[in-house]
Amino acid sequence: MSWKPAVQVYGEVPFYQNGQTFATKEEAEKSAQNRMWNWTLVRDCRAEESNEPVNYKWVDGVGDVPLDR
Repeated sequence: MSWKPAVQVYGEVPFYQNGQTFATKEEAEKSAQNRMWNWTLVRDCRAEESNEPVNYKWVDGVGDVPLDR
């Protein structure tokens, strides 16, 4: 199991994900929170379970880091 950050924008019901997938719920939550703080019109954020392979990690002080680097 992996985790994806998801955000909900004002005026929309669904949460939206991107191509990032993290190993832990905590990493995905931090990524979603970072996106919420940096974007406009984000109403809520969360981490959602996924079966996709992990392709990112969260590094405190840096943010989202792709695993292929």
